[in-house]
Amino acid sequence: MGGFSLMHWLVFGVIAILLLGGGRFSNLMGDVAKGIKNFKKGMIEDDEVKSEPSRIEGQRAAEPAFKTEADRTRDDR
Repeated sequence: MGGFSLMHWLVFGVIAILLLGGGRFSNLMGDVAKGIKNFKKGMIEDDEVKSEPSRIEGQRAAEPAFKTEADRTRDDR
């Protein structure tokens, strides 16, 4: 109830092609495909471009008042 079957979608597609015309419908689908390709390309470019975060030069943080044994051995290296 309320769902569309395959036959409903086929009838809708035929009516859409008749109203819009074959060439216009084809151009519309081509534009959608180009948009999807550009979106995917943009997503890939965003993943590839990883710049180093900029650092603000400033004073060094104060040493902690309490050092663990692991910190002391690491500092001795």
